[in-house]
Amino acid sequence: MTTNRKVALITGAAGGIGAAVARKFMREGINLALADQSEAPLEALLSEAEGLGVTAIAFAGDLTEASYCDALPQHVQTAMGSLDILINNAGLIRRGPITEATDEDYSLSMTVNVEAPFRLSRASIPLMAANGGGVIVNTASCWGKYPGPNHLVYCMTKAALASMTQCLGRDHAHQNIRVNAVCPNEVNTAMLRTGFEVRGLDPEKAVVELNASVPIGHIAEPEEIADVVAFLASDESRYVCGSLLEVNGGKPVF
Repeated sequence: MTTNRKVALITGAAGGIGAAVARKFMREGINLALADQSEAPLEALLSEAEGLGVTAIAFAGDLTEASYCDALPQHVQTAMGSLDILINNAGLIRRGPITEATDEDYSLSMTVNVEAPFRLSRASIPLMAANGGGVIVNTASCWGKYPGPNHLVYCMTKAALASMTQCLGRDHAHQNIRVNAVCPNEVNTAMLRTGFEVRGLDPEKAVVELNASVPIGHIAEPEEIADVVAFLASDESRYVCGSLLEVNGGKPVF
């Protein structure tokens, strides 16, 4: 397939932020490589893209499989003609102090939140360099910059992703590859609400309480994060490189 449109690979594309980024890119006429664990949750996005005249292809797979991550960028370029934008968005969260963290909490979090973006970036950068440049945007977190309470494993992995962002931004700017990260605080996603349910809390009441804690008046909606991701992926941010952009509604991490 050949196209003059940019191609963006989005991981965790079926989730709250991932789907919002996909829809934002669709409206901008960017072709989409949508990666998630299975194709079924991506069907709505594929249909929406078709309706807008945007090419979208599902690349379902497991980010815990090294071979999938290593091969995915080349598969995207082969199928879609180029790889211009990589959005390392997929992630998971395990809560609790270190004394309650299991080996599985640690290994799975490190694999999905750190190793997968590492492998995908490593495989994408040579392709982007050969094509004259590209953009990588990582979904890190304010909690990766500051020590949020009782989220040791999550904070640790997001701190690693933030550091990866800064290192790659420094190392590959000369190749016209810009690497940045968006760092949200709480976002109104299914992952956030499931976390409340696991702890025996009413998600609706918990979100209302969180809204009251944010100076701007509400926790972020996925679309508000997607707008910032789209900015970082666009030429409007052409001088932004190696940055960790906090999107927190004025709410610091305590």
